[in-house]
Amino acid sequence: MPHSANQLRIIGGRWRGSRIVFPPLAAIRPSPDRVRETLFNWLQQPIVGARCLDLFAGSGALGLEALSRGAAHVTFVDREPQVGRHLKQTLERLGGRDASVVVEDAQRFLLHPAQSFDVVFLDPPFDSAVLEQVASRLQQGWLAPGAYIYVEFPAERSLSTLPAQWTVHRTKHAGQVGYHLLRASDPANEVPP
Repeated sequence: MPHSANQLRIIGGRWRGSRIVFPPLAAIRPSPDRVRETLFNWLQQPIVGARCLDLFAGSGALGLEALSRGAAHVTFVDREPQVGRHLKQTLERLGGRDASVVVEDAQRFLLHPAQSFDVVFLDPPFDSAVLEQVASRLQQGWLAPGAYIYVEFPAERSLSTLPAQWTVHRTKHAGQVGYHLLRASDPANEVPP
């Protein structure tokens, strides 16, 4: 299959080498192969058996890679109905049953009763200003103690706007992209102010 702009491949796990063709929408910007490879090297142990949230799913690259590598369940959230259809069809084709697809705005999704996730992928559109609000809402019961939060945004942006309870576990840059794996503190270990 010739490579096209709206196509990616799964790098590792049971679906390794599978090609995913996603809708040609301008807002979809999948994480580059080498970024995903590094991220999942970082998450090699924690991803197995993890409950994951892919909050700005887009192409589905991060959530699909997580499922391929042994995640117990992935919830894909994206506001575009076309993306929702693509993700459902892709999961059906791959036989990915441990997943759910929610077509809803990320901020609205986080107004629902909180579910606890072990790994959260945050890769919003680069021109979006929602990251800080979404991060703040995630703090309200959505993160399991010690959860991993992956954040991808323009390299020049600072991590200082994210919750103070998130500590940097790993961080790297690839060209104009900054990608960071953070860790949520365990509320049981926090000292009240």
